Amino acid sequence: MDFSQDMSYGDYLHLDAILKAQQPLSPAHDEMLFIVQHQTSELWMKLMLHELAAAIQCIEQDRLSMAFKMMARVSTIMAQLVHAWDVLATMTPPEYTAIRPYLAASSGFQSHQYRCIEFAMGNKQVAMLQPHAHRADVLHQVQLALQAPSLYDQSLRLLARRGLPIPDSHLERDWSQPYEASDAVEAAWLRVYREPETHWDLYQLGEELTDLEDAFRLWRFRHLTTVERVIGFKRGTGGTGGVSYLRRMLDVVLFPEIWSLRTHL
Repeated sequence: MDFSQDMSYGDYLHLDAILKAQQPLSPAHDEMLFIVQHQTSELWMKLMLHELAAAIQCIEQDRLSMAFKMMARVSTIMAQLVHAWDVLATMTPPEYTAIRPYLAASSGFQSHQYRCIEFAMGNKQVAMLQPHAHRADVLHQVQLALQAPSLYDQSLRLLARRGLPIPDSHLERDWSQPYEASDAVEAAWLRVYREPETHWDLYQLGEELTDLEDAFRLWRFRHLTTVERVIGFKRGTGGTGGVSYLRRMLDVVLFPEIWSLRTHL
């Protein structure tokens, strides 16, 4: 029972630093909830980025069974984050109003980890570098994510290596630009889905991508409903339209051909 000479649980997890990182600025009781909610979300996002980076690398190296494990873990993390909004939803509008002046212009919109997740998933928008321009080190991380092939880009490259007819425009391009859907890419995925015995691991890849985007949509939707419940239609602290901005994000489709092909099956 004596850990004076050994590494303890708290030592290993650096709990002293973590548990001192909650520093409320207001006298309001509910600010602790707000801080813990967002700090834990950032920790889960750190793990998501770790898994997404490894999954992208595994797809690039044709190690699909390992990529599937990592992608499934990311989907499960997103499910965890969906339920995390349930906790924040216990904050009522008056309780949030009491702490809002102390937040100044800080906003989840400025989360560089979330931006890197969106870029890794393929939602590339050069304009989204701007919220991070004040931190050169953070800006560099986000720029690298913007300029790298996304999970879907590497998946299409894999299809091409397997002999499926993916157009050159989708194999070598400016990765910082938004993805544009292609009839030829849809036709290639359709072939995979119509011949699953021949392309079983690619068929499974398509379904892992579907699971991932499905989970991401739910995470975004739960974010929207929680914000609407807590602040109504006020503008976000970071200057976004709040609910209106989040509603527009629901229309973003990350892997369009994976969804559109279902109409033809």
